[in-house]
Amino acid sequence: MQDFNLELVEIDKPEDMNFILGQTHFIKSVEDLYEAMINSVPTAKFGIAFCEASGACKIRVEGNDNELKKIAQKNANLIGAGHSFIIFMKDCFPLNVLNAIKNVPEVCKIFCATANPTKVVIVQSKLENEIGRGILGVIDGFKPKGVEDREEINWRKNFLRDIGYKR
Repeated sequence: MQDFNLELVEIDKPEDMNFILGQTHFIKSVEDLYEAMINSVPTAKFGIAFCEASGACKIRVEGNDNELKKIAQKNANLIGAGHSFIIFMKDCFPLNVLNAIKNVPEVCKIFCATANPTKVVIVQSKLENEIGRGILGVIDGFKPKGVEDREEINWRKNFLRDIGYKR
């Protein structure tokens, strides 16, 4: 007999919006994540939601953009996994902030940093009086469609240079 249920939760966001989904372990995480974002890219707009896993078990929300805070809160509520956090962003990319996020002392794991359509694999106990929900992993984007050829390699290299990420 299986004592747990698996669920796929689809991230609900605008098509091209980037986000970071991770796990952390302390109530002050939401404030420390805010500081990591603003210190990495001061002009970035973002919303953060953190699911507290003990005590009041509240969704804690911070950010500097009300729309992004609402999107983060909605998705944190859908995921509902203790000690998880999600950050939605505009005017920056995960690449610009990811190392700062990973260096927040409370951050335990990053599940994904993407703008792709994403589903979160959730596990929840079916046993009465059993503790909450957890994230097993994510399905990020689509299945590969083959291996890049010479033309696609050149496109990739030129694209990275065109947007300023390579010289």
